[in-house]
Formats: sequence, structure tokens, C-alpha cells
Amino acid sequence: MKHIDIIHDSNFIETLDEKLEQDGPFSSWELFQMAYKAELTTITKDFHGLRALEFLPDMEFLPHQIETAKQAIEEMNGRAILADEVGLGKTIEAGLILKEYMIRGLVKKVLILVPASLVNQWVKELNEKFYIPAATFRKHFPWDQYDIIVTSIDTAKRSPHREAILDIDYDFILIDEAHKIKNHKTKNYEFVRELRKKYCLLLTATPVQNQLIEIFNLVSILKPGHLGNYESFLEKYGRDRKKLNQDVYLKQLVQKVMVRNTRKDTKLDHAKRHIETIWVDFTPEEYDVYNELDHTFQPFSSFSKITFLRELCSSREACYLSLQKFVNDEESQGREILKPIIDKIGQLPHHAKAHKVVELMKQIGDEKVIIFTEYRASQLYLQWFLQQHGITSVPFRGGFKRGKKDWMKQLFQDKAQVLIATEAGGEGINLQFCHYMINYDLPWNPMRLEQRIGRIHRYGQEKDVHIYNFAIRNTLEEHIMKLLYEKIALFEKVVGHLDDILAELNIDSFEGEVKTIINESSSTGEVKIKLDNLASIIHHTHQNTFQEESQYGN
Repeated sequence: MKHIDIIHDSNFIETLDEKLEQDGPFSSWELFQMAYKAELTTITKDFHGLRALEFLPDMEFLPHQIETAKQAIEEMNGRAILADEVGLGKTIEAGLILKEYMIRGLVKKVLILVPASLVNQWVKELNEKFYIPAATFRKHFPWDQYDIIVTSIDTAKRSPHREAILDIDYDFILIDEAHKIKNHKTKNYEFVRELRKKYCLLLTATPVQNQLIEIFNLVSILKPGHLGNYESFLEKYGRDRKKLNQDVYLKQLVQKVMVRNTRKDTKLDHAKRHIETIWVDFTPEEYDVYNELDHTFQPFSSFSKITFLRELCSSREACYLSLQKFVNDEESQGREILKPIIDKIGQLPHHAKAHKVVELMKQIGDEKVIIFTEYRASQLYLQWFLQQHGITSVPFRGGFKRGKKDWMKQLFQDKAQVLIATEAGGEGINLQFCHYMINYDLPWNPMRLEQRIGRIHRYGQEKDVHIYNFAIRNTLEEHIMKLLYEKIALFEKVVGHLDDILAELNIDSFEGEVKTIINESSSTGEVKIKLDNLASIIHHTHQNTFQEESQYGN
């Protein structure tokens, strides 16, 4: 260790002694009182309560958000997993915690890692709601020259940014959508573990998705060793997610670093959720093409056929383009079989669902509406079709750059009546100013539907939300609606339990299980039977095993 020179500064003491001996001159009693009172206003006697609330008079915080911030600061020492359900305001909680530490003078250097599509949204909220001077990272921007930077983990982990960031001692690190770094074997996880940090928040609505070891990995970022080492944890608890609820000691350990609020716990029910199924009938011409495609066994796999049928239920354009691409990639036999069907699709009238959308829009009136579709071709078709009926709309999809997504959202809020989104709109964007949603296509995975609804049914929504789910009778969509949604009541309590149920059944992914069923079936009839069985098993498991209100109840 290098020698350290310690120099004593005795000037103040000598000056004080001299003035005491000479009886002055001292400052006046009035000046001393003023200085004393000024010091009292800034000093923190203890670390209880939130001083930040006094500095944010225009913000209205919900009780659970204030309690979460206090718990993270007072009990968890600023290292916590914020695991509230979608729409309960994890961003608000994180902003309040950061503001508190900044006011107390404990945080200056901050790095916030979020999905690329949410960077601008985070900067906007921190600046406008919390008066925190955050900035987005810019090319050739020196990392050490700005105190509060928001960027994506993909940008941060790349050279030369990685080396610059790892060389900085951060007071506060925040990672949004933290479940994406759950795997300790990835570069993202390795990068986050190497960050030098005093306080750290991990935000995720799904802290455990597939295996129990995921919660170990997240906790190890915050407090290495809190759950032991990797080998001992696996030996004691294995990978079974149910252990988190069954083992009291493990549950207590996790609760020392994780806060999870559920919608029921918070009683956040001022905005009700109204859900309605809209049944649509194909025209005779559409049914003819659908049935002909359904009874065509060659030259494609069962999964390909199901995909084509789902696309036909969305728009003729989506199915036409996919079949055309398939034919161009295959031998002449496939082209001969499918060419008559492709020609018939090209002659179909405007889609029955599109007509139903216009009809519903007339009933809704001038209200803002977000429409979700699974396919880009359907998105483009809907935008054109709505324009023909005098309805303004803007698209929103994953291929857009961050700035364009922000622009589309702003156009939707200020100008257009409709936002037509593909699945990219199901995560991240907040649309509390809108309270009508049309699920034009239903996803295989019910949790993706919940993410969609969470875009409008969330903290800050002041009106009841109305959800319309479209399904075409006598097609696969009818079966998906009746079995995967209505039978297992996924719009009710089961949504919160679906991960638990899948773990009990040793199913890693709901969507993956459906795809396996399709791949291993020889006809749509067999697919329907197997989906029926899957829904029955899920329903039975929920009824008999999982009656708890929340997997991570306190």
C-alpha cells in the first residue's frame, strides 16, 4: 500500500482560541441564529420519511407508491427489485426513490438502462414529473461529463462505451425490464454485474418467468451472497419456481430485497375494465377460401397451414403475401396446388373484420382508439381502409426507430383518432389518454394480451377502459377465444396465476406449448382437440391448486 501523507489543518482551531482569549470579535447573535436555522432546514436527523414529497407538490402519488419508496430506502438501503404488476407505476416509484437520494445529497452520478424504445419516455418523465435533469446518450458524448444519463443496455455494453462506463463509480444504477438480464450466462448480465454502484433498482413485472434460479441471478446483482452461492442455492432449492412460495425462509430472504404490489393489493380500481367479445362472420366467399385452404394437406406443414389460416382471419393481404412467398420458395407441385387458392384470395371483397372495425368506430364516436394486429400487412391494409371511411390513423411497429415511435405516439395524441399497432406496441408505451382498445387479432399467449391492455389500463388512467376482442365464427379464432380465453377465464383472476399454473404443469412457455401442439398435429381438428385438453388442464389446475391471490404476496 502506498504511503499516505496526512496534513492537519489547525488554522480554524487556532483562530477560535485567539478570539476566545481576546473576547472577540464574534458574529452577532442574530447572524448566528440565522445560520443555525438555515443549517437545521437542510440537515437530516434520521433516514425515515420522504423529504422528496415536499419538492414535488404537483405530483399525486398513490399510497402503495409512497410505501414502496420508503421501504426501498429505509429497509433495503436503496438496493431493491420493484416488481409491481403491469400498470401500477414502477417508473413513478423509481423516480421518487431517485429524487429522495438526490435531495439528501447521496446521489449525483446516475446511469439508467432501459429498452431502446423507452429511452425518450424515461427522460421525459424524469424531467417533467420529478425535475431530474436526465439526458439521453448521444454519439461521441463523454459518459463522465453528464451526471444523469438514460440509455439502452445494448448501447452501454458495446465498446468503447462499455470501458468508459465500467470506469465510473456510479451512485445510482436503474435497470428497467430487468427480467431480460435474468440469465447469468449472457453478456448483458455480465456487464451489469461489473457496474460499480452504491444504490441499484431493478424494475420488472415478472421477476421469475421460467426457473427459480432467475430470482437468484437478479438478487445477486443487488446483494451478492444474499441467497448464498450459485451451487448451494441450486442444491438446496433446485429450479422449481413453486419453492419461492412454499419455502418460508427463502420467501423471507427475497422479500428483504423485493417489493411486489398487485392490482388487488393496491385497490387501484377507480378505472374499471370492460371487456366485450365481438363476433364476426365471414362472407360466403371468405368461408369458401378458408375451408379450401383448411382442407389442403400438401405441400406445407401443419404449422404453416395454421399460420396461413390465422393470417386469412386477419386480412387477405397478410395471407396472400405469405402464400405467394411460400410458392416462390417451393417446387412447382406446391405452386400448382396453391395457385387457385391464391387467385381466389386476390378476388375476395374487403375483409369482414375491417367492416366491423368501421362499424364499431361509428358507435365509439370521436374517442381515441388503439387497434392491435399480429401482422404488418394487416396494419397497412387497416390504415388504408380506415382512410377510405374518413378515419385518421397512424402506424406503430417494431421496425420504427426510437424517434419515429415517439413521433407516432405524439401524432396519435394530438391529431389521429386511431393508432394501429403490431406487437411492438404491447410493451413500453403509455397511452393513458386513450381508453378504447380493439384486439383485431388475438395472440396465442394470453399474457401478451394482458401487456396490450396494460398500455391503457394503468396508473394515470382516469376513465374506464373498453376492450373489444374480435373473433371470426367457425374458424380457429373462435376456438382460441372460447378455449384459451373464456374457458380459463383469463380476463379475470387467472391472468395473475398463469405463470404459476404453467410451472405446476412443467410448461416453460405457453406460446411454445401451443406451437408444439400445432407442429405435432396432422389437422386443424386435432389441433382443436389438443387445445381443448390444454385449456381443461389449466382450468383444473387453477381450480384445485392455486387459490392464492398473488404469487409474491407479502
